[in-house]
Amino acid sequence: MNLKLTKPLVFFDLETTGVNIAVDRIVEISILKVFPNGNKESKTWLVNPEVEIPKEASDIHGITNEKVVTEPTFKELAPKVNEMIADSDLAGFNSNRFDIPLLTEELMRAGIDFDMKNRNAIDVQTIFHKKEQRTLSAGYQFYCGKTLEDAHSAEADTLATYEILLAQLEKYDDLENSVASLSSFSKHGKRADFAGFILMNDDEKEIFSFGKYKGRTVEEVLTENPGYFNWIQNADFPLYTKKVLKQIKERMTVPNEILSDDEKLQALQAKFNSKM
Repeated sequence: MNLKLTKPLVFFDLETTGVNIAVDRIVEISILKVFPNGNKESKTWLVNPEVEIPKEASDIHGITNEKVVTEPTFKELAPKVNEMIADSDLAGFNSNRFDIPLLTEELMRAGIDFDMKNRNAIDVQTIFHKKEQRTLSAGYQFYCGKTLEDAHSAEADTLATYEILLAQLEKYDDLENSVASLSSFSKHGKRADFAGFILMNDDEKEIFSFGKYKGRTVEEVLTENPGYFNWIQNADFPLYTKKVLKQIKERMTVPNEILSDDEKLQALQAKFNSKM
């Protein structure tokens, strides 16, 4: 089966120094770019993270400090990576929760203002979990009848993810072979940021998903406690989360004369509530 694409779809996988999106770094990235005509382009880079790779991370993916000491940094690779994915939708295994957020952080640290506007994202793990509840290695065996050799190699994991998606489309008649549909099926919920610290509620309002203000709208919280914005900006939150929060705050400072009547009423109500 061939994927029905209207623009390129990039499958990618990261090996990293850890699992903290805000502070950990990429040590290997593999990209498989599939074009609408079926052609493919692939590239894998080892990356010098410029920080110590913990032993527990090396034990998983086999990449040590010595192995990457002479490799390019991500800042050096960022223009090539960005160029390769610039015109593409994205796909991966647990990519919505980890790989896309972490890649975004690395690109932003390198001075590239990456976002997901006009892109779809397919998370093959989410499809797998919704359908079968398994891991990548088990999924490769289940869907493709193969043993995943060299697991936790970015290149092997990337190729396996691509094969699994093709097999999923073959297996499940209710999965539509379109990037938009697969992207929608991959989502756990609507997020305003990649990491899921800011979600969208049923009224399409941004809400916090954590801490003492969990479930409350961002605008309400920032009106009630303006210092919360500065706390997040100075804490170890992902750069993209901080960017989204800054955009919301800037939106809240729009001159009153260009607000709608409903927006003016909401602003007045928020100010009233903050004084109660």
